Amino acid sequence: MNTTFRWGLIGASTIAREWMIDAIRSTGGDVVSVMSSDPDRASAYADANRIPHATTSLDELLDRVDAVYVSTTNELHHDQVLRSARAGRHVLCEKPLALTISEARGMVEACRAAGVVLGTNHHLRNAGTHRAMREAIGAGRIGRPLFARVFHAVYLPTHLQGWRLTNPGAGAGVILDITVHDADTLRFVLADDPVEVTAMSQSAGLSQGEVEDGAMGAIRFSSGVLAQFHDAFTTAHARTGFEVHGTDGSLIGTDCMTQRAVGDVLLRTASGEELLPIDRTNLYERSVARFTAAVAGDADPAATGDDGVWSLAVAAAALESARTSRAVAIDPVQPNSPKVSQ
Repeated sequence: MNTTFRWGLIGASTIAREWMIDAIRSTGGDVVSVMSSDPDRASAYADANRIPHATTSLDELLDRVDAVYVSTTNELHHDQVLRSARAGRHVLCEKPLALTISEARGMVEACRAAGVVLGTNHHLRNAGTHRAMREAIGAGRIGRPLFARVFHAVYLPTHLQGWRLTNPGAGAGVILDITVHDADTLRFVLADDPVEVTAMSQSAGLSQGEVEDGAMGAIRFSSGVLAQFHDAFTTAHARTGFEVHGTDGSLIGTDCMTQRAVGDVLLRTASGEELLPIDRTNLYERSVARFTAAVAGDADPAATGDDGVWSLAVAAAALESARTSRAVAIDPVQPNSPKVSQ
């Protein structure tokens, strides 16, 4: 795509400022408008980020753009994506797509009916580490996968410690913020779909009320693979990682559950140890490049709308499991799922 491909930002967000604006510009796009419910915030954000137009009106933004990047709070995604689709605009939406599986599925169907591309901004499947692991598994280098382990416990930065810790109605909590990423990355690396989850959650004092700030659990995949996950907002000194253990070897990814193009993957077999070559492409630049290629009809987005529905279904099941202390089946097509914030 060339610089005539015009993007609008729905939400004057931190992630757009820190990652997405540069990714759009570096891949040949132009950010032409930003929308916020607060007119002063919209204007200040536009000035600080060299965006020529600021507005509080979604319709006004949609009139100016070819595609939108949605990074508002989670409860707003559904309506904003539907309105964007009706206007014929392509949509790259932050995770989770919505607060119910039925709403997320409706977003996918609305974009399909409108003939526009819907992508979910699951950045981690764009990491060179995870792509190298997927390729190694597909090539049979660890034999048949048996187990996986994701440790994604971090400390939520102070400037992000707002609604994610306090507002269930907006989809607060570590499961919708981090476990949802684990679910997508596991599906991608294993090339397998999850069928059941068992989870426990924790409120260690950073979050408020019923909002969880830590979680552990296990996911069973259709092939029989069992995957552990450990997620938190509260651990300032932990390292992240992703491991897959098979009949003939193990893949050990370190420092790889991150927004930056860092981390390594060690392949360990009976023959010894080998560091896999890693592509260090910026994760968000690759996401935007894949999305614009999809708009041109040359590829699918790195993570589709359907992928976003799957990750939300895992998160919803994990929340239900933590609430009820039982294993919960994962169903990405259930029509009447409860709000995951309940």
